[in-house]
Amino acid sequence: MVNSLKRWKLACPKSEPGLVFPALQPIEGKVEHKVEQHANLANTLERVVLKAGLTVPKLDEQGKPVTDKKGKPIVNAKYTGLHALRHFYASWLINRPEEGGLGLPAKIVQERMGHATIGMTMDTYGHLFPSSDDGKELAAAETVLLGLHATQKS
Repeated sequence: MVNSLKRWKLACPKSEPGLVFPALQPIEGKVEHKVEQHANLANTLERVVLKAGLTVPKLDEQGKPVTDKKGKPIVNAKYTGLHALRHFYASWLINRPEEGGLGLPAKIVQERMGHATIGMTMDTYGHLFPSSDDGKELAAAETVLLGLHATQKS
Protein backbone atom coordinates (compact mmCIF):
# COMPACT_ATOMS: atom_id res chain seq x y z
CA MET A 1 0.00 0.00 0.00
CA VAL A 2 2.78 2.42 0.92
CA ASN A 3 4.57 1.68 -2.37
CA SER A 4 1.35 2.25 -4.32
CA LEU A 5 0.84 5.62 -2.65
CA LYS A 6 4.46 6.59 -3.36
CA ARG A 7 4.01 5.68 -7.05
CA TRP A 8 0.78 7.69 -7.16
CA LYS A 9 2.46 10.69 -5.52
CA LEU A 10 5.06 10.65 -8.31
CA ALA A 11 2.48 10.19 -11.06
CA CYS A 12 -0.33 12.45 -9.83
CA PRO A 13 -0.65 15.99 -11.17
CA LYS A 14 1.58 18.34 -9.23
CA SER A 15 -0.17 20.95 -7.14
CA GLU A 16 1.17 23.97 -5.33
CA PRO A 17 0.02 22.81 -1.90
CA GLY A 18 1.36 19.27 -2.58
CA LEU A 19 -2.02 17.54 -2.46
CA VAL A 20 -2.08 13.77 -2.87
CA PHE A 21 -5.52 13.76 -4.54
CA PRO A 22 -5.83 17.18 -6.20
CA ALA A 23 -8.93 18.23 -8.11
CA LEU A 24 -7.80 20.07 -11.20
CA GLN A 25 -10.31 22.76 -12.14
CA PRO A 26 -9.83 24.87 -15.27
CA ILE A 27 -10.71 28.45 -14.33
CA GLU A 28 -10.35 31.25 -16.90
CA GLY A 29 -7.80 29.33 -18.99
CA LYS A 30 -5.69 28.46 -15.96
CA VAL A 31 -5.74 25.20 -13.98
CA GLU A 32 -6.53 25.64 -10.29
CA HIS A 33 -5.51 22.98 -7.80
CA LYS A 34 -8.31 22.39 -5.31
CA VAL A 35 -8.87 19.75 -2.66
CA GLU A 36 -10.83 16.83 -4.11
CA GLN A 37 -14.37 16.63 -2.79
CA HIS A 38 -15.26 13.86 -0.37
CA ALA A 39 -18.07 12.52 -2.60
CA ASN A 40 -15.71 12.19 -5.59
CA LEU A 41 -13.15 10.27 -3.52
CA ALA A 42 -15.88 8.00 -2.12
CA ASN A 43 -17.21 7.30 -5.65
CA THR A 44 -13.72 6.48 -6.88
CA LEU A 45 -13.14 4.13 -3.94
CA GLU A 46 -16.45 2.39 -4.66
CA ARG A 47 -15.42 1.81 -8.30
CA VAL A 48 -12.08 0.37 -7.14
CA VAL A 49 -13.86 -1.98 -4.71
CA LEU A 50 -16.21 -3.15 -7.49
CA LYS A 51 -13.31 -3.67 -9.91
CA ALA A 52 -11.48 -5.69 -7.24
CA GLY A 53 -14.51 -7.98 -7.03
CA LEU A 54 -15.34 -7.15 -3.41
CA THR A 55 -19.08 -7.27 -3.93
CA VAL A 56 -22.34 -8.30 -2.34
CA PRO A 57 -25.58 -9.06 -4.16
CA LYS A 58 -28.04 -6.20 -4.48
CA LEU A 59 -31.23 -7.21 -2.65
CA ASP A 60 -34.84 -6.16 -3.17
CA GLU A 61 -37.27 -5.21 -0.38
CA GLN A 62 -37.90 -8.89 0.40
CA GLY A 63 -34.19 -9.66 0.67
CA LYS A 64 -34.03 -11.53 -2.65
CA PRO A 65 -31.10 -10.96 -5.06
CA VAL A 66 -31.85 -8.56 -7.91
CA THR A 67 -30.92 -9.53 -11.48
CA ASP A 68 -30.64 -7.58 -14.70
CA LYS A 69 -32.68 -8.25 -17.87
CA LYS A 70 -30.38 -11.13 -18.81
CA GLY A 71 -30.73 -12.77 -15.39
CA LYS A 72 -27.24 -11.79 -14.28
CA PRO A 73 -27.01 -10.82 -10.57
CA ILE A 74 -26.60 -7.11 -9.85
CA VAL A 75 -23.93 -6.44 -7.24
CA ASN A 76 -22.97 -3.57 -4.98
CA ALA A 77 -19.60 -2.70 -3.54
CA LYS A 78 -19.09 -4.61 -0.30
CA TYR A 79 -17.33 -1.64 1.28
CA THR A 80 -18.42 1.94 0.69
CA GLY A 81 -17.34 5.30 2.00
CA LEU A 82 -13.94 6.49 3.03
CA HIS A 83 -14.40 5.00 6.50
CA ALA A 84 -13.79 1.62 4.82
CA LEU A 85 -10.15 2.66 4.49
CA ARG A 86 -9.95 2.94 8.27
CA HIS A 87 -11.25 -0.61 8.63
CA PHE A 88 -8.77 -1.81 6.00
CA TYR A 89 -5.96 -0.18 7.98
CA ALA A 90 -7.10 -1.84 11.21
CA SER A 91 -7.29 -5.27 9.58
CA TRP A 92 -3.80 -4.78 8.10
CA LEU A 93 -2.46 -3.95 11.57
CA ILE A 94 -4.12 -7.06 13.05
CA ASN A 95 -3.63 -9.75 10.39
CA ARG A 96 -0.69 -12.11 10.80
CA PRO A 97 2.45 -11.35 8.76
CA GLU A 98 2.02 -14.60 6.79
CA GLU A 99 -1.38 -13.22 5.72
CA GLY A 100 0.10 -9.88 4.63
CA GLY A 101 -0.51 -7.97 7.86
CA LEU A 102 1.64 -6.69 10.68
CA GLY A 103 0.32 -8.97 13.45
CA LEU A 104 0.34 -6.23 16.09
CA PRO A 105 -1.01 -6.73 19.60
CA ALA A 106 -4.35 -5.15 20.53
CA LYS A 107 -2.82 -2.37 22.63
CA ILE A 108 -0.72 -1.08 19.74
CA VAL A 109 -3.71 -1.32 17.38
CA GLN A 110 -5.69 0.74 19.90
CA GLU A 111 -3.01 3.44 19.91
CA ARG A 112 -2.67 3.55 16.13
CA MET A 113 -6.44 3.70 15.63
CA GLY A 114 -6.75 6.45 18.24
CA HIS A 115 -9.33 4.58 20.32
CA ALA A 116 -9.89 5.87 23.85
CA THR A 117 -10.03 2.36 25.33
CA ILE A 118 -8.86 -1.14 24.51
CA GLY A 119 -12.51 -2.17 24.90
CA MET A 120 -13.47 0.00 21.95
CA THR A 121 -10.78 -1.64 19.83
CA MET A 122 -11.79 -5.15 20.85
CA ASP A 123 -15.52 -4.47 20.46
CA THR A 124 -14.92 -3.23 16.92
CA TYR A 125 -12.07 -5.45 15.71
CA GLY A 126 -11.83 -8.31 18.22
CA HIS A 127 -13.14 -10.81 15.66
CA LEU A 128 -10.09 -10.10 13.47
CA PHE A 129 -7.49 -11.02 16.07
CA PRO A 130 -6.18 -14.56 15.60
CA SER A 131 -7.32 -17.06 18.17
CA SER A 132 -5.26 -20.03 19.16
CA ASP A 133 -6.65 -23.50 19.45
CA ASP A 134 -5.87 -24.37 23.03
CA GLY A 135 -7.64 -27.75 22.98
CA LYS A 136 -4.40 -29.70 23.51
CA GLU A 137 -3.40 -27.50 26.45
CA LEU A 138 -6.83 -27.93 28.06
CA ALA A 139 -6.69 -31.70 27.60
CA ALA A 140 -3.23 -31.80 29.21
CA ALA A 141 -4.45 -29.67 32.13
CA GLU A 142 -7.45 -31.95 32.57
CA THR A 143 -5.16 -34.97 32.69
CA VAL A 144 -2.95 -33.36 35.34
CA LEU A 145 -5.88 -32.10 37.42
CA LEU A 146 -7.73 -35.40 37.38
CA GLY A 147 -4.58 -37.40 38.09
CA LEU A 148 -4.80 -39.36 34.86
CA HIS A 149 -1.65 -40.38 33.07
CA ALA A 150 -1.17 -41.44 29.50
CA THR A 151 -0.46 -45.00 30.68
CA GLN A 152 -3.57 -45.10 32.86
CA LYS A 153 -6.86 -45.86 31.13
CA SER A 154 -10.22 -45.97 32.84
